[in-house]
Amino acid sequence: MAMTKNAALHWATAGVRVNAVVPGFIGTRALLDRYGNTERHSAMLANTPMRRLGRPEEVAAAVAHLASDDSGYTTGSELLVDGGWSAR
Repeated sequence: MAMTKNAALHWATAGVRVNAVVPGFIGTRALLDRYGNTERHSAMLANTPMRRLGRPEEVAAAVAHLASDDSGYTTGSELLVDGGWSAR
């Protein structure tokens, strides 16, 4: 986050927005191939308040929002896409 904030401050007057997307456990093929139906997978679900893995599309939607004009006044921020993990 320090690097994101530093870059955001440096580039703000040039009109460049710098933000970070911070995903939690996302149900990608790689994650499911490695951890699907294991104790680790169960722990991921049990410790995520929404009790599910995120979908790649949900992370992509967060990135699309930050890249759009709808977030034109957003810089130096951290967008958590973690099903509530960081709120615990």
